[in-house]
Amino acid sequence: MHASLFLAARYLKPKRAFLSVITLVSVLGVTLGITVLILVISVMTGFQRELQRKVIGFDAHLTISKDGVLDHWQKLSKSIEATPEVKKVAPFVQGPVILEFQHRRITPIMRGIDSEKESNLKKFIKEGTFDLSGDTALVGSEMASLLGLQVGDRITIYSSRNVNQILEELDRVKNGKEKANVDLLRQLVLPTELTVAGIFETGRYQYDSEYVLVPLHIGQELYGLGDSIHGMAVWTDDADRAGLVQQALRQKLPEDFSVSTWMDANKQLFDAIAMERHVMFFLLMFIILVAAFGIMNTLITVTVQKTREIGILKALGARTSQIIGIFLVQGMVVGFIGVVTGLALGMTLIRWRNEVSNALSSILGIEIFPRSVYQFSQIPAEVVSSDVALICISAFVICSVAALIPAWLASRMDPVKALRCE
Repeated sequence: MHASLFLAARYLKPKRAFLSVITLVSVLGVTLGITVLILVISVMTGFQRELQRKVIGFDAHLTISKDGVLDHWQKLSKSIEATPEVKKVAPFVQGPVILEFQHRRITPIMRGIDSEKESNLKKFIKEGTFDLSGDTALVGSEMASLLGLQVGDRITIYSSRNVNQILEELDRVKNGKEKANVDLLRQLVLPTELTVAGIFETGRYQYDSEYVLVPLHIGQELYGLGDSIHGMAVWTDDADRAGLVQQALRQKLPEDFSVSTWMDANKQLFDAIAMERHVMFFLLMFIILVAAFGIMNTLITVTVQKTREIGILKALGARTSQIIGIFLVQGMVVGFIGVVTGLALGMTLIRWRNEVSNALSSILGIEIFPRSVYQFSQIPAEVVSSDVALICISAFVICSVAALIPAWLASRMDPVKALRCE
């Protein structure tokens, strides 16, 4: 074995217990730093990409709308379908409604869709069937849990489009200027009864708790649109190229039309996640820097304790590079062990992240990952090889650089002074 490697291996097994403890602490510091970095970066990456998949899966790649409603949209739809890279176009009606079930009322967002053109939503069906023919509806799993809904139940939906008219009529009655037009009020508040054909679950809390899907004609009836719609949903061949299709559609459509992509609709959210991911990476790197200082402290202690040995080696003709190699290899070995154990522990925690979260919630009595806040039923995570490699290599380099300072100090010792040291 090379002399530097041999002595480094010997020094890693010190006889004094105190040095063993601080060496172990240094290794644990690197391990915890790597573990936390891998866990946090993977969870934030998974959060970003899972959110992207949920958004693209439930929402369209592009949305076309204008102030007011779209009339004679069938001809416009064919023109949009002829645009390069456009896969399909579907009309929709969307807006707030009042939903009632067993005297309990909530205010979800109603989306009227053409089930044949938006068949991609079938994959989210948890119970029942994807049936939007006739007077049927699909509700989110969180909404169903809140109201106690099951497949086959009848729900009542009131449209909010006539609220202003209802309030005006009630003001007339209150002021006593006119008699109440009972027939008119009944028409204004006339509800629509629908049968729950299925319960969907996207995995995103906002969709599962706030949306109810109905047939397109029901949405048009609720908002009194006739044959008009609120907008059109557009899917492209590649969601990442939606911006290019957006530019092409803006040139084709009149100026009063608005074309927005899924990225535009969620820009602030995705930008915030990306920024937090980068900030967390640099902040958590300081944990590894602290561990690197621990390695430096350990090696400085070793240098002081091995002063006579260093003097003997230099008196025997050991080169400066060999002395540096002893302590540099020692620091690199500590860093390598910390990186490997941190990588193993980090990957293990990522694999069992939800189980660990549930266990901590039970022990501490608090909800570690509230679904209503993060909009996911489970903690998402996605391991990116390049991120893990960057973390491990950076940590190893930092530990190696930290070992250079005590190694250089050891190599600069005067053999005569070192041999005098007791």
